[in-house]
Amino acid sequence: MTDLIKDFVNWFCSPSIFVTAGIIVFFLTYSIRKIMVNSWFNLGLMVAMLLFALVSCLDENFRKIMTKPDNIPIAGLMFLSVFFMWFGMKQAFENDLRKEKGEEVYEGRPEEKSKVFTWPDLVYIELIVMVALTALLIVWSVIVKAPLEQPAHPSKSPNPAKAPWYFLGLQEMLVYFDPWLAGVVFPSLIILGLMAIPFIDRNPKGSGYYTFKERAFAIVSFNFGWIVLWVTLILIGTFLRGPNWNFFGPYEYWDVHKMPPLANVNLSEMVFAGLLGRKPPDSILMREFFGFLAIAVYYLILPPILAATVLKGVYQRAGFLRYSFTVFLFLTMLALPIKMYLRWLFNLKYIVAIPEYFFNI
Repeated sequence: MTDLIKDFVNWFCSPSIFVTAGIIVFFLTYSIRKIMVNSWFNLGLMVAMLLFALVSCLDENFRKIMTKPDNIPIAGLMFLSVFFMWFGMKQAFENDLRKEKGEEVYEGRPEEKSKVFTWPDLVYIELIVMVALTALLIVWSVIVKAPLEQPAHPSKSPNPAKAPWYFLGLQEMLVYFDPWLAGVVFPSLIILGLMAIPFIDRNPKGSGYYTFKERAFAIVSFNFGWIVLWVTLILIGTFLRGPNWNFFGPYEYWDVHKMPPLANVNLSEMVFAGLLGRKPPDSILMREFFGFLAIAVYYLILPPILAATVLKGVYQRAGFLRYSFTVFLFLTMLALPIKMYLRWLFNLKYIVAIPEYFFNI
């Protein structure tokens, strides 16, 4: 029975199923937020996660990965992400209910604005938190050994060679995109998009108080990029990527000799060799025509369709320029899970592959 449960968990943590389940749970959270914001529900969820982790530590392979000094903060990241998402949604839900009743939001009540002062209220709280965190770091440093290894040597590389946890998302993106995209373009667009938020989002609602109904699109879009994409990539890179950067289940032994069969192909090869049964043309433009067409449809045809349908309200409020910039960032963000699924399900490596000029998408 125990082996059956372990096999099921290992199967469930395969990347396509794991990410799909995460996306479903993410949108389900907002659909049934009335239940999700319940304190007892969240407490039960946290306790269930903790019990699962503790019981799973009885397995040697799971324990080695979970208790590795580098990975302990990432395990804490899962609990903190769940807690703060619940905490923010709880306050937003309460404020939405208050506004429906015609009452003032919690943060806007006169008694809330007049009772809190920087001194002594805020300074005392910061002092207490600073002392508590200092004590926690001291205990942590005594109990858990520092994750220091031997000096780097060119003849002995670690397997797997992993970046620090805050770069694991980028390292995972390198599996699906060329370095110029995953290491330069996408991080730059993330920074640019965050900087542009005050200019492209001029909705004054939700300023200074928690709300969901008044900022649903902005909240869901941001949390999808943060929770579903970035945090998920960190979890995959930390717990599910093993030797040779292969996928391993939580209870699976990290065998360095595991060599799963891979047959990564480009879109041009799938079209010409697979569908048409002929050799791809020598001309780069002819060979990659379908790839360029797919990208043109995605970035040029899809935005007007969205503006006339599901994002009609966003287009009317934002105008042409701000809508165009917003939907470009939005579609670029969605390009990551789309490319991940194409790789997992169809072994698609590149949509546009021009190795002659080191240009691959």
